[in-house]
Amino acid sequence: MAFRSLSNIFGKFASGLVDLSPEVKTALCEKKAIVALESTIISHGMPFPHNYETALSVENIIRDQGAIPATIAVLGGRIKVGMNSNEIQELADPKLKTVKISRRDLAYVLANKLSGGTTVSGTLLIANKVGINIFVTGGIGGVHRSGETTFDISADLIELGKTPSMVVSSGVKSILDIGKTLEYLETQGVCVVTYGPTKDFPAFYSEKSGFDSVYNVNTPEEAARLLYNLKEINLNSGILLAVPIPSEYAIPNIELESTIKLAVAEAEKNGVRGKNITPYILEKVSAKTQGKSLKSSILYYLLVNNYKGTSIG
Repeated sequence: MAFRSLSNIFGKFASGLVDLSPEVKTALCEKKAIVALESTIISHGMPFPHNYETALSVENIIRDQGAIPATIAVLGGRIKVGMNSNEIQELADPKLKTVKISRRDLAYVLANKLSGGTTVSGTLLIANKVGINIFVTGGIGGVHRSGETTFDISADLIELGKTPSMVVSSGVKSILDIGKTLEYLETQGVCVVTYGPTKDFPAFYSEKSGFDSVYNVNTPEEAARLLYNLKEINLNSGILLAVPIPSEYAIPNIELESTIKLAVAEAEKNGVRGKNITPYILEKVSAKTQGKSLKSSILYYLLVNNYKGTSIG
């Protein structure tokens, strides 16, 4: 079995800043398959106790498939790569004051010993620094509706454009402008691929968004070859692998779109801006669909993305 030293993996990045779980540390040294997981779904994406229970279930699914989960977050100014159940529960507790941590927030959060969940961009950054190339999430951020005037564009897209990793997700959150997001990903050099027999790009809660990916793959082996060749040629940009939600868990676009438009209008009326807008709209959509959107996202995250992501890893 080939081993790597931690100093070769991290360089200066881990010096006094990062706590690796024993499980992740061993997996990195022994070159085992590791799947990175974001943590804003715990700190901001779901209510307690759904957030805690979902996080543990996700990790168990990954282990059952033979890979190692690496949930990434910050607790008390320490970067956590791999978390135990007590740490996940601490982050999930609504009493804990948390920050949504992207690249821009990381230095401030560490300097002030704060806690928070890492967004797609924050997780990608940290995972790449420690040598983890597969990352599974529900849906990435993107260009917000009316983004052409507000310039509200998620840092997730920029991070994907400069990180040689594969993000396995349900595509882009339905509440965003999916068409403009795909255009922006093209500008950033991100390879967008649908997992399945067609190029239909999913819309988080729905199987189809009305837009297409550039390519599609049909097996985990095909997806793995994409990532292998990305690394082989040192192409410093990422791959977005979009896995459509199964039809039995999907919410039809026609049913969802009016709900999203109403939630977006309420957000504008109430002056919700910046990093608060996504959780605000998702909460409103969940309420207006009587919890169907939350149930769909939990089932999707548990049953689909983690299986596909682990198979690739």
